Formats: sequence, C-alpha cells, structure tokens
Amino acid sequence: MTQATHTLLVERVDSLSDADLADLCEATDAAIIEGGGFGWVNAQGREALTRHFRGVLLVPERVLFVARLDGHPVGSAQLVRPPRYNEAQAWSAQLTHAYIAPYARGHGLARLMVRRVEEHAAALGHRVLNLDVRETQETAIALFEGLGYTRWGTHPAYARIEGRTVAGHHYYKALEPVRGRSKDALFPPER
Repeated sequence: MTQATHTLLVERVDSLSDADLADLCEATDAAIIEGGGFGWVNAQGREALTRHFRGVLLVPERVLFVARLDGHPVGSAQLVRPPRYNEAQAWSAQLTHAYIAPYARGHGLARLMVRRVEEHAAALGHRVLNLDVRETQETAIALFEGLGYTRWGTHPAYARIEGRTVAGHHYYKALEPVRGRSKDALFPPER
C-alpha cells in the first residue's frame, strides 16, 4: 500500500484571490460546524466570511496566515500585535483564530501553521506568544501543549455554546529571538 504525498504550505498573506477566498470560507465554515471554529458556533456563509477576511487584511496589527493542502486553502491563523501606543506590551503578541478544516487534518498542517506564526512573531521582535482556547477543543489543547505552551490559567465562564457555559484555557510561550538573549533570560528558573 502506498501513502499519498501531499504538498503542505503555510504562508503569510497580504491579499487573497477570489478562488482562495472561496476555499478559505468553505474551510472556515467546515471548522465551525465541526466545533473547532474561532468564536463562531454557527456556520457564517461565504458572504459574512468574505467580509471577515477582507477586514482582517486591512488591520495593520493583524497578520493572516493561510494553510494550504495541495495548493488549496484549508485553514488559517492570525497573529495579533499590540497597537503602537502599547509600548509596555509590545514584546508580546497573540495567536488567535487558528484552525484547520476537518477534511484536511492529519497531515501536520496545524503544527506547521503554529510554527510559522511563532517564527514570524519572533522575527518581528516579540518574545512571548499568548493564546486562549475553549476547554472543549481537546485536539487544539493537545497541539499547543505538545508545542510547549504553558497553561497559566482557566477562565470558568469563557464562552457560551448551545446554552452551556464553557471554560477557556489561557497559554503563553516564550519565543526564541532571532538574535539577542535567549528565552531563558526572560524567564529564569524558579529556585
């Protein structure tokens, strides 16, 4: 038995073609329906998601990453940087809205996507990457913890889904700088 070889790519995008946008909207709705969407709990449809992604591309503090399987967009993530006036938190950024469509999972794209976001954040000078995830998203939790994210807290009333209150977990990860002091200098070991 031979295993199919797929082309995996995660790229930072500044624009999306109509075809890519259609594929990305389809992937997003599939992830939402499966329960792995990002904030939405009901499918949004192409028109609403097209507006969403076009809006994301306009926000200077947001960087959109698109995961591709065999050339087709099947997921995305966003790196959110603090606004320029927030100098005190300029060293950190947030990974948000990360997902891979259910039909494209199992190829390592989620791991690759998170790594690309981390690399880009570090290249921009960020030393810490924060994220949060609903407690129901067990696969995402396993991914982030497997990539070295540290859970620092749980919000017991993080989200409301189908009439049920759901907790959310908050994570951070120190990023290796492109140059300069290592991440160990940021977080010395406890004594």
